Amino acid sequence: MSEQDNNTSNDIEQLIRQQIEENKVLLYMKGTPQFPQCGFSAKAIEVLTQIGRPFAFVNILENPEIRATLPKIANWPTFPQLWINGELMGGSDIILQMYQSGELKPLVEEFSPAP
Repeated sequence: MSEQDNNTSNDIEQLIRQQIEENKVLLYMKGTPQFPQCGFSAKAIEVLTQIGRPFAFVNILENPEIRATLPKIANWPTFPQLWINGELMGGSDIILQMYQSGELKPLVEEFSPAP
């Protein structure tokens, strides 16, 4: 790996860490909330929409560097990834499970005030 490549991956890693820090409820997904590009992302959006609080998202299909780097940072290979207050919650199955058990809604509400 050249020094240029290393600087680029460090920049991407820094960008990801900044996104996670600045957005208390953040979903890395394929597509957008209006147009999810995979069933798992659609399921995650459905759950977050049910909770009804604002959240940030990053479309990894438009950001291939983030798509390649985030799994290494998160130690989580798949998308979507829901981050709340700097902590990885998990993918769509875990998001759905947390929602159904009643764990997810109070967490999202705590870190995403009503508009």
